[in-house]
Amino acid sequence: MGPQSGASGSHTTHKQDLADGACRLTGREPLVFLPAPFSNEPPTGKAHLKQCEQMTLTRRQKRMCRREPGLAETLRESVRLSLLECRYQFRNERWNCSLDGRGSLLKRGFKETAFLLAVSSAALSHALAKACSSGRMERCTCDDSPGIQHREAWQWGVCGDNLKYSTKFLKKFLGQKRVSKDLRAQIDSHNINVGIRAVKSGLKTTCKCHGVSGSCAVRTCWKQLSPFHDTGRLLKFRYDTAVRVLSVTNAATGETELAGPRRHGQSHRSTDLVFLEDSPSFCRPSRYSPGTAGRSCAKDTSCQSLCCGRGYNTAMHLTTLSCHCQVRWCCHVECQTCVREEEVYTCKNT
Repeated sequence: MGPQSGASGSHTTHKQDLADGACRLTGREPLVFLPAPFSNEPPTGKAHLKQCEQMTLTRRQKRMCRREPGLAETLRESVRLSLLECRYQFRNERWNCSLDGRGSLLKRGFKETAFLLAVSSAALSHALAKACSSGRMERCTCDDSPGIQHREAWQWGVCGDNLKYSTKFLKKFLGQKRVSKDLRAQIDSHNINVGIRAVKSGLKTTCKCHGVSGSCAVRTCWKQLSPFHDTGRLLKFRYDTAVRVLSVTNAATGETELAGPRRHGQSHRSTDLVFLEDSPSFCRPSRYSPGTAGRSCAKDTSCQSLCCGRGYNTAMHLTTLSCHCQVRWCCHVECQTCVREEEVYTCKNT
């Protein structure tokens, strides 16, 4: 490693693939499908009406979108959240949450389909609750916990995340009704609710003291959601322990129910992701994924599994990074740019 030249250290994050791809997260209800590019500008005037029309939503969902000016941007934020988290959680897996083949994947009953439904409903629930507490939604406000007045809450900066409203709104927006007799509809509904429950499990009570010299004469408490990454990690665990189910008829009620291998006296829990059929290997290009050829891997940990036994190529790449950084008075950091040679491993095609 050696310095090239003196320069201020900086780094950039490549998000173009997100801007180009996140809007195509799914093409199937009940997940939100957003074909338009993201905009960093908040909607003004009636701009949200155009955004609502650009989305592939049902007529009822478009009506709800038009009535709530903040909903369009919240839907976009939920897609961004779900895609980023999905890609992060599956970064070392054969299926890496690729947009290629997403439509075909969602027509099947794989574990990956279950995760997509759960992470998308979780992201929408999370984004709605945050939008309420930040004042971006007109029809909702802070969490209505006892003892918190909305006006004072915003004044003190302790507006609670309104998960109660977001959950109610989400079920109405997705049109979730009584359990259908259709097996696939039951599974989709179950996995959507798993996502919502995952967000709810991360809801915590946070308190703040007010008073002279921190005497805590008055204590204000509010509800706060955990970072969405925590929710994503929980849902990845649910994916790893997902339960395969089938349809059975309850002899007592005559209703169709989901059933799987019995564990601890029950076939599956309300927090389990469920699926119908085994997933493909995702090793080769198919209608479900582009395969793993050309994917980067870690030599000692993921190459063997990720490359599906085909082996991997090794190449030497030069990377630049900031180095020899020094703090200059008062608040300025100067760095040199160093070049480092490192080995990069990618899965072979054959």
